[in-house]
Amino acid sequence: MSWFAIAVAAFALVTLWKGIVTVPQGKEYTIERFGKYRATFDPGLHWMIPYVDSIGKKLSMMEQVLDVPSQEVITKDNAMVGVDGVVFFQVLDAPKAAYEVQNLEFAVMQLTMTNLRTVMGSMDLDELLSQRDHINARLLAVIDEATTPWGLKVTRIEVKDIRPPTDLVDSMAQQMKAERLKRAQILEAEGARAAAILKAEGQRQAEILGAEAQKAAAVLEAEGRREAAFRDAEAREREAEAEARATAMVSEAIAKGDVQAINYFVAQKYVEALARIATSPNEKLVLMPLEASSVIGAIGGIAELAKKAGVKSS
Repeated sequence: MSWFAIAVAAFALVTLWKGIVTVPQGKEYTIERFGKYRATFDPGLHWMIPYVDSIGKKLSMMEQVLDVPSQEVITKDNAMVGVDGVVFFQVLDAPKAAYEVQNLEFAVMQLTMTNLRTVMGSMDLDELLSQRDHINARLLAVIDEATTPWGLKVTRIEVKDIRPPTDLVDSMAQQMKAERLKRAQILEAEGARAAAILKAEGQRQAEILGAEAQKAAAVLEAEGRREAAFRDAEAREREAEAEARATAMVSEAIAKGDVQAINYFVAQKYVEALARIATSPNEKLVLMPLEASSVIGAIGGIAELAKKAGVKSS
């Protein structure tokens, strides 16, 4: 075999090898013929004409993450803040991504940084700190629309950090501290007010209970007094009845001419007069003669009257 045949066979093998293209999963290759786009190879085994066709761009069709570097942004109220973010995008049309823009990732980054300054520069600092989701939504709408001609789909944009100036951070910290102190004082005042209300309510309940107890005691005392008065009146009534009965008996005995009854009546009045004289407050000493036999006789008359009354009743 001549060297020429060997060279031809080797050239044929190399040509066949150069014409085989294997595209891995998650990528797409653009194929150019004499420098002009001809086709797009998706994942798998493909064949192209060697020396005529060539691989133009190898593009990843998976979702990619692009880190947006930190930059300074002047807000609407002239506050200088530092911001950074992250962009998630995916290539949907490989030919457009390959031939519509030069340096795809750099273009996406510059577009994101520019719109980040535009969107955040139209807002106040308070809005930036409190409306991060709104900022993300506005950036996503603007950048996704701008990158559509490039065959891209921007799936998400996130502002990672917003850094206000140091003096502003200190002022915000002091304001927050003052606000917390104010809330603490309000809570303390409300607690004291609630405690005072509860204490007053307790005192009022105690006074009500005390008044009710005093009322019940007064009612019971009045009931006791009424009962005692009733019993005293009843005792006086019985005593008066007894005295009236005794007086009637004495009067009856006197009417019959009983001497002992007369002696009893005289002795009773005599003893009552002595008792009044003895208990008189303006008398200190009484000297008077007493006939003990008369008094004793009167007492004997009392016994005799009682005996006669017993005999009559039997």
